[in-house]
Amino acid sequence: MHDPALTREALAELPPDIATSPLFNGDLAPVPKARRTWTTWNFAALWVSMAHCLPTYMLAGGLIALGMNWWQSLLTIALGNVIVLVPILLNAHPGTKYGIPFPVLARASFGTMGANVPAILRAIVACGWFGIQTYIGGEAVRTFLVALWPTFAGLGGDATIMGLGVPSAITFGIFWLINIAIILFGMNAVRIFENWSAPLVLIMAGWLLWWIVSRAGGLGPMFDRPSSFATNADFWKVFVPSLTGMIGFWATLSLNIPDFTRYGRGQREQFWGQTLGLPTTMFAFSAMAVVITSAAESLLTGVDPKTLWDPVVVLGHITSSTAPAGLDAALIADPSSRWLVALLSLIGVGVATIATNIAANVVSPANDFANIAPRIISFKTGGVITGILGILIMPWKLLANPESYIFEWLIGYSALLGPIAGIMIADYWILRKKELDVPDLYRTNGRYAGIRWSALIALAVGIAPNIPGFLGAVKVIAGQPTVWDAIYPYAWFTGLFVAGAVYLVLSPRSSAQR
Repeated sequence: MHDPALTREALAELPPDIATSPLFNGDLAPVPKARRTWTTWNFAALWVSMAHCLPTYMLAGGLIALGMNWWQSLLTIALGNVIVLVPILLNAHPGTKYGIPFPVLARASFGTMGANVPAILRAIVACGWFGIQTYIGGEAVRTFLVALWPTFAGLGGDATIMGLGVPSAITFGIFWLINIAIILFGMNAVRIFENWSAPLVLIMAGWLLWWIVSRAGGLGPMFDRPSSFATNADFWKVFVPSLTGMIGFWATLSLNIPDFTRYGRGQREQFWGQTLGLPTTMFAFSAMAVVITSAAESLLTGVDPKTLWDPVVVLGHITSSTAPAGLDAALIADPSSRWLVALLSLIGVGVATIATNIAANVVSPANDFANIAPRIISFKTGGVITGILGILIMPWKLLANPESYIFEWLIGYSALLGPIAGIMIADYWILRKKELDVPDLYRTNGRYAGIRWSALIALAVGIAPNIPGFLGAVKVIAGQPTVWDAIYPYAWFTGLFVAGAVYLVLSPRSSAQR
C-alpha cells in the first residue's frame, strides 16, 4: 500500500506525462532520492532476518539425509550462497541507481508488456514459498500448543481441511492472517520489523544452542559420522544437484532484490550489507543447526534422529510436560518455566518465519501482480493474491521428503529463474552498460514499449534443456537416464548462461534500436 506523499515526490522527479500512464502507480514508482535511506545495517539486517528461518535451519539436515556428512553439507551451503550472491549484487545495482523495483527493471529487457512473463513466473514461485513458510510457522504454533495443551492435538478428530488436520489448519490460518496484516502497513513497516527481528532471532538461536549443548554435555555424535559415499563419483552425483538447490534457495531474491535496494542510500551500502549479511548468516545458522541437532540426538536418545532437524520438534520435546523417550523426567520440570520457555520459543520461531516470509515472499509478488495492471491492482491487492495462491498450492505436499524438496522444488524453479537472471544481467551490464531511461520504463510508446521478443525467445531456449529432466524428476516420464537427466542437476547454471547468450545474440547492437 503506497504512501501518497512518496508518490507525489516521485512524480515531481518525473516528466508530467508519467502521472497518467497506465504503466504507473505509486507502488511501482521510482523511490525519490530523499527517501533512499537504507544503510549497510538495514541490508545486513534484512538478510540476517530472512536467512534465520526454519527452511534454512533444515537445509543441512536435508543434505545429510541424502548422504553427506556435516562438513560436506556446510561446504555445499556456503558455496551455493557465495555463487548466488553474484547475480544478487548484479541485479541489485539498478535498483539502487534508479530507485526502481524488479518488475519495472524487467521492462528494460522484456518490454513493458513482456515484463509480465518473468514477473508472473517469479510471483508464482514466491506464492509457493509464502505457503511453505506459513505452513512451517503454523506447525510451530501447533507443536507448542500441543506441548502445553495436549487436548488441542485431538481437535476435530479425523476431519481434514485440504489435507490438513483441524489443529494444523487453524494454526496455518492464524499465521496466514498475521503475515497479510503486517505487509499491509507498507515497506517502512517491513524495514522496522526486519531491524528488530534480526537480533531477536540470533538471541533465541544462541540460547537454544547453549542450553542443549550444556544439557547434552557435548556436541553429540554427528561430528564423528562419515558420509555414505564410497567414491568421489557417488558424492558428485548428489553434490551437483544439491549445490543447484542451494542456489535455487535464493534464486528468487537474485531477481527481485531491486524491490529492496531501491531504498538504498548508495551502492556501497547495499553491496557491503548484502555481502556481509547473506553468505555468513547462511553458513553460521546452518552450522548452529548441525550442532543443535547433534546435541539433541545425544540428549533425546529415543527419538527418531531424522525428526530432530526440525527445531520445532526439539523445542516441543523441551517444553513438553512429559518425558521424551530415553529420559526419566521432563527436560524442564517446573511448569511455570516450561510455559515461559514455550512462549519465548514460539515468539522466536514466529518472528523468524514472519520476517522471512514478508521480505522474501510477499513484497515481490505483490509488486509483480501490480505490474500486470498498475491502475487496477495495488500493492495491497497483490499481497492478498499472493496469500490466496499460497494456500491453493498446498505447500505441505512440497515438504513431503528431502528428495522432493531439493530435486523437484528447489531445482525445478531454479530452471525458470536462472534464465531470467541471465537475460536481465546481460541486458543491464553488457547491452545497456548500466544506462536506463527511467521515464520510458513507464511509457506505452517509449523505447521499451511492447514485447521484446528476443528476451522471450531467449527465456524459452534457456528453460527448454531442463524440461525433460524435470519431468523425469517428478516421475511424469520414465525410462533409462538420458543426456537431459545429466543436464538437469545444473538447471540454474544452464538456464542463466544459455538464456543470457541467446539474448545477446538476438538483441540489436545499435543504441537507437534499444
